[in-house]
Amino acid sequence: MSDDRTVLVTGGAGYIGSHTCLVLLEAGWTVVVLDNLENASEVAVDRVRELAGPAGTNLTFVRGDVRHGADLDRAFTVAPVDAVVHFAGRKAVGESVEHPLWYYDHNVGGTVRLLEAMQRHDVRDLVFSSSATVYGEPERVPLDEHCRTGATNPYGRTKLFIEEMLRDVAASEPGWRIALLRYFNPVGAHPSGRIGEDPVGIPNNLMPYLMQVAVGRREHLTVHGDDYPTPDGTPIRDYLHVVDLAEGHRAALDRIDVLEGAVAVNLGTGVGSSVLDVVAAARAATGHPIPLAVGPRRPGDAAEVWADPTVAADLLAWRATRTLAEMCADHWRWQQANPSGYRG
Repeated sequence: MSDDRTVLVTGGAGYIGSHTCLVLLEAGWTVVVLDNLENASEVAVDRVRELAGPAGTNLTFVRGDVRHGADLDRAFTVAPVDAVVHFAGRKAVGESVEHPLWYYDHNVGGTVRLLEAMQRHDVRDLVFSSSATVYGEPERVPLDEHCRTGATNPYGRTKLFIEEMLRDVAASEPGWRIALLRYFNPVGAHPSGRIGEDPVGIPNNLMPYLMQVAVGRREHLTVHGDDYPTPDGTPIRDYLHVVDLAEGHRAALDRIDVLEGAVAVNLGTGVGSSVLDVVAAARAATGHPIPLAVGPRRPGDAAEVWADPTVAADLLAWRATRTLAEMCADHWRWQQANPSGYRG
């Protein structure tokens, strides 16, 4: 339980951030959101308040940027902050290749400023939004936390560099308790259909693209390669319901007292689904045919990537429980109710 504690959630208006804020409010936390709204909407924050019912009054929104110390200080002084969940940053692999300095500025630079603010305000508990991209080309599957790391693009490298930086900070002074949550492929939406993924422009990920095809915003899905050494020839990934993922952040906060220093934890289902598995589940959920075209492989795409979630179960007492069918049904409910996302 939260014991009426306050958590600062950077990037809390975003996809994973908004779902996590709702889960934390429902668990009794007071939540302060800091977001610059570059890739998010304040409508999401309003809907989180609505979904939380009476607990929604315990959510405060601060518009600001983690790269700016004054904005961070404003957020930290809304209420005495006990812990931080850090989502804020940029997350598109292709964009990171085109604009690497943006990514080092937003992701690495923003985290440096956040850590400085945490030191100023004497806060040492942190849950960091990392990513399975830190594993690069997988040396084996399922991936466990001892697997070799080595990201293959600037986005992944920012996550890896931040993890190393957090380990250095934790080693530099006592008292730091940091969960490095490496998550796999978040999909789905809150079952109410009120909050969900709202990508700007063309979606970079499979599920939102599929749903935009189903709702009529896109003509067809291009499958990037059907000649992989997998049962149906398409890549296999570990898809994780965003509400399960949000509950993983709550679990990390609830169990942060068992952590010493910075500890990496995979958040995934431990089950791999191919692109065609997801397409079949999406067709069943939406009742739409979702036409496909097959294109060439994308450089750097691995054939198989899924998690070994044992550490999360043992250390955080967390397990993913929602199925691929539920992920698709909930994502479709969001897409139908919000065909243009939060913009209309």
